[in-house]
Amino acid sequence: MPYTEYQEFMSSNPLLLFDSGVGGLSVLSHIRHAIPDSSIVYCADNAGFPYGLKTEAWLAERVPRILQSLVARYNPCAIVIPCNTASTIALDAVRAVITLPVVGTVPAIKPAAEQTRTGVIAVLGTLATVRQKYVDDLINQFASHCTVLRHGSAELVELAERKLRGDDAPVEDYAAALAGLLSQPHADKIDTIVLACTHFPLIEQELAAALDRPINWVDSGAGIARRTQHVTKNIQWPMPATGRAVFTSKADNIALLKPALAACGLSSIEYL
Repeated sequence: MPYTEYQEFMSSNPLLLFDSGVGGLSVLSHIRHAIPDSSIVYCADNAGFPYGLKTEAWLAERVPRILQSLVARYNPCAIVIPCNTASTIALDAVRAVITLPVVGTVPAIKPAAEQTRTGVIAVLGTLATVRQKYVDDLINQFASHCTVLRHGSAELVELAERKLRGDDAPVEDYAAALAGLLSQPHADKIDTIVLACTHFPLIEQELAAALDRPINWVDSGAGIARRTQHVTKNIQWPMPATGRAVFTSKADNIALLKPALAACGLSSIEYL
């Protein structure tokens, strides 16, 4: 069924965001700004977290399966997958089984290549994201004139999750997590870093403090919001706007996330 028919038929239903954890809240903030009346269901697959350490086959099977369950329960008008790892690996598999509009994430390599002055940029993501052929293709298409360094870090993902639980880590922990990037040849010339994980904009200040030199940070949040706004342009959102968080597993530390979730308009917590 064409997207426009879904938009008319499902106009009172929520927008579904899906991420491996709470990193997608960085994108949700952009969507809230672009579409302030939208009703949101935000799902964090904490049972599968972290995605960056999982295999491609595992993700290509899991992500569509969970999204099918979420569609059956919440009947959304559209889906946003802000997670770079899920998008670069499982987006085609999702679109093969779900006929709703699905907005994925593209690492912001093109704008980074356009903005660099030194010609040296870095792609900072999960271990799974930075090794993808999809990233190779983006670099070849948009940044062939640049030196592109890549670094995958599960530690930074966990540091972002900790921060949203109110557990601030010392700057030394961030510096240690960046050591694998900064030890690469030409790293001293990096002037632009692509935050190719939704968790990383949440810790941009901490990353900047750890680097202690001027860096241009680039992420996909605003672009995802613009695309989502376009896909849902015919939606007549119900009033008042609502927001709920859904987790795939119960865990004691979820209670610590309530302030961060509430700040993004997610006033209730449910489990899949």
